[in-house]
Amino acid sequence: MEITFLGTGAGLPSKSRNVSAIALHLLQEENQIWLFDCGEATQHQILHTSIKPRKINKIFITHLHGDHIFGLPGLLSSRSFQGGDDAVTIYGPQGLRDYIVTALRISKSHLNYPITIKEIKDGTVIKEDNYTIFVKELDHGIPSFGYRIVEKDSPGELLVDKLQAKGIPAGPLYGKIKSNEYINTKDYGILYRKDFLGPDKPGKIITIMGDTRYQESFTSFVERSDVLIYEATFNAEQEDLAFQYFHSTTKQAATLAKEGNVKQLIMTHISSRYQLADYEDLLKEAREVFRDTELANDFYHHQIR
Repeated sequence: MEITFLGTGAGLPSKSRNVSAIALHLLQEENQIWLFDCGEATQHQILHTSIKPRKINKIFITHLHGDHIFGLPGLLSSRSFQGGDDAVTIYGPQGLRDYIVTALRISKSHLNYPITIKEIKDGTVIKEDNYTIFVKELDHGIPSFGYRIVEKDSPGELLVDKLQAKGIPAGPLYGKIKSNEYINTKDYGILYRKDFLGPDKPGKIITIMGDTRYQESFTSFVERSDVLIYEATFNAEQEDLAFQYFHSTTKQAATLAKEGNVKQLIMTHISSRYQLADYEDLLKEAREVFRDTELANDFYHHQIR
């Protein structure tokens, strides 16, 4: 899996940061892209990447503030002209359906693919073939949500020594053993996959939080994430201001990452009051609490290993 940050600013677009949008690339079998939030000009940001809008088949909206949704009608409309005819499912808070339907109806936009809009609430669980997405309501004045994406565990490594000890030479049979619960062979009888595989490999966990005040109670939701994406609208000195505007600081983002025992924190949603010269200080504040922290700029690309 890979993550591309299409917009990393808070509230208003600036010369250096567009407003919120994050693309999660599901490689391998799925070959899909899931989009998290879709602020104004997201489709323009996409033009600067290798992302194909037709590959976007799921969109997750954290909340209904304009800097997270104003790009959505345009993206949905343009997708019709860019070879996208596969269905799209859109998840988000109550009111999302009215917003999308009204924008498309009034603009007389016609989509040549079906869309499904599913409004979420705290505790919603979304099941996909290889992923489960858990939803948690945050603290932002209006309903705002976090998404915890948990990948299904994958089969462990093939234990070649065990196969060779049974006299099974390397070849196509190895792949069949790994791909099937059991196979019936002429020379070796019934071979059960469980007898020749190591422990399952745990799936990856990516947690993407919408705009929110910091709360210690979020710890269990982000726990053991391979990547936590969390807002850092303000610097550490502006904790009172962050609370007033229902946002978080760099230090609070890092504290949540540390308490949640996550592997990697990526901060986003940076206020336009901070310029390029301030970024090093913002990152330093967080790294003093949690070392494995990055501060995302637009088009920052992160590969999840």
